[in-house]
Amino acid sequence: MPGPRLEAQIDQWRAYVRRRQAISAADVEEMEDHLRAQVDDLAVTGLDEDEAFLVAVKRMGNLDAVSREFAREHSDRLWKQLVLVPEHPDAGGDGVGASRWRELAVVLALAVGAGLAVKVALGFVDGPGDEMVLARNASLLVLPFLAGYFAWKRRATLRVAAAAVAPAAVLAVVLNAYPFVPAGSTEVLAVLHAPVVGWTLVGVVYVAGRWRSDAGRMDFVRFTGELVVYVTLLALGGGVLVGLTAGIFGIVGIDLEPVLEDWILPVCVPGALVVAAWLVEAKKSVVENIAPVLTKVFTPLTVVMLLSVLPVLLGGGDLVAVDRGLLILMDAILVLVLCLLLYSISARDSLAPPGFFDVLQLVLVVAALAVDGVMLTAMLTRIAEFGLSPNKVAALGLNLVLLAHLVGAAWRALGFLRGRRGFASVERWQTRYLPAYGIWAAVVVVVFPPLFGFA
Repeated sequence: MPGPRLEAQIDQWRAYVRRRQAISAADVEEMEDHLRAQVDDLAVTGLDEDEAFLVAVKRMGNLDAVSREFAREHSDRLWKQLVLVPEHPDAGGDGVGASRWRELAVVLALAVGAGLAVKVALGFVDGPGDEMVLARNASLLVLPFLAGYFAWKRRATLRVAAAAVAPAAVLAVVLNAYPFVPAGSTEVLAVLHAPVVGWTLVGVVYVAGRWRSDAGRMDFVRFTGELVVYVTLLALGGGVLVGLTAGIFGIVGIDLEPVLEDWILPVCVPGALVVAAWLVEAKKSVVENIAPVLTKVFTPLTVVMLLSVLPVLLGGGDLVAVDRGLLILMDAILVLVLCLLLYSISARDSLAPPGFFDVLQLVLVVAALAVDGVMLTAMLTRIAEFGLSPNKVAALGLNLVLLAHLVGAAWRALGFLRGRRGFASVERWQTRYLPAYGIWAAVVVVVFPPLFGFA
């Protein structure tokens, strides 16, 4: 007869499995019967209940993998599970339907809140100076609502909330108390880097206190990639819908542009970010991630691009004369390379042996290193020729951060391909280095303005 401790453990396991949307209540019961049979068999061998339960659960395998297997075998059920909310609040059993409707209400409230926050802020814009103030605070107007969704969904503790709110408050004070020169270099840098700091704080809430967990940080990486894809899809769909609506109104002589500028864009664009985050969260246990799949297509294309760009940079002549716009564009390409690398790693089976795609990723990183080396040389040459400026130092610092990241990635990838280290080492380096970008962005926002006289 199972003891109360074992029953409590099975109850926890059952609750965890039920959260996998592709597994029905009947399937959970079948899996539970199998689990109990495993526990009974193990108990006969002399294991106590706790040991037998742990071994049996281990033998059941990874529950996410089980969910995907059920989804593949029961494709009709999968598509039914893609419905965001059931037709009736009590559908789904065990309060699942009501829970989904409640989450939808919270998401819509936060989305409307983000949109209204931007709309109210726009009401205070009277001139070019006010526009820069709004730009500095844009992330503070929207990202707290996204963080609020994750705090609600993860039931964030006071410790987690404080870890995100305190730095956000400091960021708000810095962005609004510093006497920036209007449209000066340090103000523009603050506008560009404040969202990076804000996104790092969203990540703190997302991992719900597991900020030292490699798995937690990798989950946030996956979420970020999926969010970009979903926001893009919403933007494309919304653009088509708004265009058709504006065309219909134009035919009957009604100009929709004022409403579009005053309400639709300011309210819907920020709100779409929160809705997209909800879509990512709702589908991550049922549908395969999109971003890692896209990396399979764009990684070889990016390798070709870098290998074609490198000789152009090397043969461009005097590095002092390199256009600043080109340097900025190459920085964006290097960031793209790191995104491709991260999302490829996030989708890879860590136990699989090295393959062709791993070799291709190493080629990608080495090519990016070569490009970064040329860019660093150009930047140092420009600094020696023209002196320091906020923009030059910020760009130099970013490229040094990128250089360290790429060198570490290349070294570990080479060790993995040569069989001297496991793939887990490659993954750990990626996730543990990520906070460096948030730290550097915070330095640019907080330290650069007084360092360069707020110019």
